[in-house]
Amino acid sequence: MKIKNKKAMALLLLAGCVAAGYWCWLCLRPVEIVAVHEEDNHASVLVKNFPFTDKGKINWWLKNKNFMKEKYNIPKPSSSGSFTIIFWLFGDGYQEEGKYDRRCFDDMKTKVNCIDKNAVFAIRQYNDDDVIFATYEGRYTLDKNSNIIKNE
Repeated sequence: MKIKNKKAMALLLLAGCVAAGYWCWLCLRPVEIVAVHEEDNHASVLVKNFPFTDKGKINWWLKNKNFMKEKYNIPKPSSSGSFTIIFWLFGDGYQEEGKYDRRCFDDMKTKVNCIDKNAVFAIRQYNDDDVIFATYEGRYTLDKNSNIIKNE
């Protein structure tokens, strides 16, 4: 009886290690920026391997906002200081409009210029005020003192 319990424990331990290793691999993959589409002070960033957690998304942005400004020149605030950046999962890639509720990009002169709507993160600033981060799990404000506050 003890031998079976040891085998079962070993299998459970192995399964747990494999699951933990897979989770670590998912979390440590670098974010891939596939494309950036812009319209005035609004930008859509198509990504693969975006962080899962709210904290991971916000930290990724804070770490990479200078890179995004240098490489893609975003955000581009309006004269009032307002801007919006939405990060979309690239998923199955560009597709034709056909299906309901796809996000299409007019800056691409082809029929294959849409993605399935799967927004994972948004950054907004209105009238040069605090920056707002939005995820499916919540909204957060980055105030002028660099404090991140979860909005209730």
